[in-house]
Amino acid sequence: MAEFSKLLTKTDIHKRLSLPTKFFKPPPTFKGSQVQDLQAIDESGLVWSFQCSTRKKGHPKPVLSKGWLAFARHKELKNGDRVKFFKEKHQIVPATPLYRIETEREIKIFGVIFGYSPIVAPFHE
Repeated sequence: MAEFSKLLTKTDIHKRLSLPTKFFKPPPTFKGSQVQDLQAIDESGLVWSFQCSTRKKGHPKPVLSKGWLAFARHKELKNGDRVKFFKEKHQIVPATPLYRIETEREIKIFGVIFGYSPIVAPFHE
C-alpha cells in the first residue's frame, strides 16, 4: 500500500509537490535547517534525489522542490496524473529512508475513466 498517493495539479507539476504532514513517520529532523534530501527509485530503477523542505512560518507542510521538477519533466507529467510513494528498506544504509516512486496516467475512453496505467518515461537520445 502506498504511503502517499496524489492526483497532480498544475502547481505540483510546474512548481513543487506538496506532501501531507503525516507522510513522514516519524517527522524528519531537519538538523537546524528547513531542508532534507529524500531519495526515491522509479519504475525504471533510476534513483532520484529530491529536496524536501518545510515552510519557515505558518503550517510546516513538507514540499518537494529541487529534483522534483526534473522528475516531472522527465516523466512528462500532466494535470490529473497520479504519483505514489512507497517506503522501502535501504539496503546499504538501513537508517536512511528510501522510497519507491510510481507515476500513473488516467485511461479515459469517451470521457469515462477506466483506471490508471503506469507512465513509462520516453527515451530521449
